[in-house]
Amino acid sequence: MQAETDFSTSKKSNLETNPTVQDTPQNTVLVVGAGVAGLAAACALAAAGFQVTLIERRGYLGGRASSYLHPGTGEVIDNCQHVLFGCCTNLIDFYTRLGVADKIFWDSRMTLIEPGGRRSVLAPANLPAPLHGLPSILAADCFSISDKLSLLWAFTCMMFSTQHDSQRSLFDWIESHLQSSGAIKRFWDLVIASALNASLDQIALPYAHKVIRELFMNSARAGAMGMSTVPLTELYAHAAEYLESRRGRIVLNTNVLSAAWKEEQRTWSIQGGETGFNAEHLVLALPFEATAKLMPAMPANPQTRSLEDRMKKLVHWPICSVHLWYDREITELDHAVLLDRDIHWMYHKSRWQPSRLVAGSYIELVVSASREFAALNREQAIHRATTQLAEFFPAVRSARLLKSTLVKEVRATFGVPPGIDDLRPGAASPWPQCFLAGDWVQTGWPATMEGAVRSGYLAAEALCHSLGDPRRILVPDLAPAGLMKIFG
Repeated sequence: MQAETDFSTSKKSNLETNPTVQDTPQNTVLVVGAGVAGLAAACALAAAGFQVTLIERRGYLGGRASSYLHPGTGEVIDNCQHVLFGCCTNLIDFYTRLGVADKIFWDSRMTLIEPGGRRSVLAPANLPAPLHGLPSILAADCFSISDKLSLLWAFTCMMFSTQHDSQRSLFDWIESHLQSSGAIKRFWDLVIASALNASLDQIALPYAHKVIRELFMNSARAGAMGMSTVPLTELYAHAAEYLESRRGRIVLNTNVLSAAWKEEQRTWSIQGGETGFNAEHLVLALPFEATAKLMPAMPANPQTRSLEDRMKKLVHWPICSVHLWYDREITELDHAVLLDRDIHWMYHKSRWQPSRLVAGSYIELVVSASREFAALNREQAIHRATTQLAEFFPAVRSARLLKSTLVKEVRATFGVPPGIDDLRPGAASPWPQCFLAGDWVQTGWPATMEGAVRSGYLAAEALCHSLGDPRRILVPDLAPAGLMKIFG
């Protein structure tokens, strides 16, 4: 994966590999993990005046939101398509902080396509929220009259109810709210379940409620969808320049083996390979599996067992993406939701990533919440995906497939089943001057880049507060608009 490393590091002098000497000046922080959560925490702390060292075991930034040079195709591809929405206030703030907000392509339209090619477009009308989405739902051919009535009833119930039982599943709520089979199949089981990457009975109701209100009800701005116009690692590589300009640095290709708390000095000592690192404060910005793996090499105390027990109950769900390169343009659409088939989301990346010199179409198809599809081998998955794609876009039949690949992100998202909030820890950890970050900690959001940034900001905020600095780093939610101000 050397090409992956070369692509992401961009020759910045602070991107070191295996440095040999470390100092311990005042106001120092070690951040372990350079995924989105770790990057957000490191940049926020650097902006607050701390001297930050960010340690990453891989040779690139971004964690699961990264890209690499695929050896079989010769193309730089993302490990999976990541999107953001207008309601992702902290992610947008992070992009603005890094100076990459202009690298996001925004679209407020969502095209739903049935096999055979019939299209329905969900787009905001010039009406106050939540009525802005009503005309397009009523006009959508993919929903029957029964489907539309049941969806309007569901939205109305969610508009008037802001509190939901965290022990209740979305499936249970749907059954008690008279949802039609078409509404379940083409909205709840596709748009919502695949967005949260889990089956309906494995989604805690508050998270589904949040998705519905944010994307379809609170405001037209909140539901606008954004996609990076550059590969993800290139997007997040800008964090290196941000940190370097604020006395920070990034150490790549360094796996943290242990973390020791020195009570007399009130400092943390980290062992990464043959290199030691020391700092006053520590932020662990790792997936829960990596955090659990590191814990036996950290100081033990009565609270650590509770954290270990909770992490054992957390699970990850896979996402598959099929990358296809055709010799001609197969559709004029930038993206679409594909109904009634295994493939759920189509992203026409060659249309909004101008750096790609593609004469035809570069398509990424995403399959969420499907362990059955994830069990297919490469040939089976690509054959199924291309065959189904032709049902939506007839031009596929006459186009020549130049190259293709399948990417399985086995640990794409953590699950959000009923009761998940009892398992997610806060930013505070069982250890002194140590804080937790990662999309799995308690942020109020599911597994998203927004949740990851929120966790990083919350960890940075908690660290500042522990020193008597009351600053707020977390950006408030986007305020409801229109009539939703009454129900927000």
